[in-house]
Amino acid sequence: MRTYEQYVDDLKKMKPNIFIGDEKVGRDDPRIKGGMHIIKETFDCAYDPEYEDLCVTTSHLTGKKINRFCHIHQNKEDLYKKQMMTRVLCHRVGGCIQRCMGIDAMNALSIITYEMGQALGTDHYKRFLKYLEFFQDQDIVASCAQTDAKGDRLKRPYQQEDPDQYLRVVETRDDGIVVRGCKINITNTPYADEFIVVPCRYMGPEDKDYAVAFALPADWEGVKLLTRTANFRKGKHLDAPGMHIGDAETFIIFDDVFVPKERVFLNGHADPHQTPYAGFLALMFAHYHRHTYTGCKPGMSEVLASSALLVAEYNGIEKAKHVQEKISHIIGIAELVFAAGESSARHSEKSPSGTQIPDEILTNAG
Repeated sequence: MRTYEQYVDDLKKMKPNIFIGDEKVGRDDPRIKGGMHIIKETFDCAYDPEYEDLCVTTSHLTGKKINRFCHIHQNKEDLYKKQMMTRVLCHRVGGCIQRCMGIDAMNALSIITYEMGQALGTDHYKRFLKYLEFFQDQDIVASCAQTDAKGDRLKRPYQQEDPDQYLRVVETRDDGIVVRGCKINITNTPYADEFIVVPCRYMGPEDKDYAVAFALPADWEGVKLLTRTANFRKGKHLDAPGMHIGDAETFIIFDDVFVPKERVFLNGHADPHQTPYAGFLALMFAHYHRHTYTGCKPGMSEVLASSALLVAEYNGIEKAKHVQEKISHIIGIAELVFAAGESSARHSEKSPSGTQIPDEILTNAG
């Protein structure tokens, strides 16, 4: 497992490919430090005895201790601890912990690549396992790039006037693929080690070129990160932990980017039989991410309710019935959301690949 300091050192070694406004900057730019400060919690808590049980687990591949943000859930307890870890860490930072997307995508890939391999005889699951071992060994912070620009929402990907409104494969080679297009509104990419690309919707037979999934380093050749950062303004008189956090949303441009074969996990361009798995993968990632929300949103709601109560006390209205009712409502909804996620974990099922899948109905109820 890495430390936060090692994570920062690795980021500084990456090639500058972040664009903020009209500036091309590296990972040492102060405007992305707010997001890095949030990721810091995921490293620091893994070395803190108080949080170690939540934030550290054992790899089912190697038997080594790993950060839970690199883990493929093997049982009901794994899902519950992931949910609780998310709640605790989101509470600590007062918002999104930003490292959940990557591991939610990895769990989805562990299921879909296996099932595709069983049905079609592909080797994508073997590729995934090799990548997973690297992912865990290097304690990777990953972003998940799912959302396409989409263009005309009434038209399918292949019907768009601009064919690059959805990310697509333009060439398949013996050693990999070439992709063109973009992914938009992606959180944390400027301070992620890698990004994992998955489809955002069901793909029909004519959409085969758009059925693609892969992973790349965030500074890969041909990748441009158009970034909007968000940070709190520094206080003139007071300092507080919350003033040091932030995030970044990214428009990722793929300018005819080559992806090595061993990092490709879905390619309908080369094999149209793989195309239906694009929709399965899109939904499976969304399913895991919604389950993560059942930890995230209660943690954030606790902060909101606590802040509201503090403001009410400052204004001397903490005993007013309508104030108490509203704050109680926030707390009640938060606990119901968490309860749905916990129940989803307890009623989860093991997939053929061995990965534990949350209950779909209970996850969506949360």
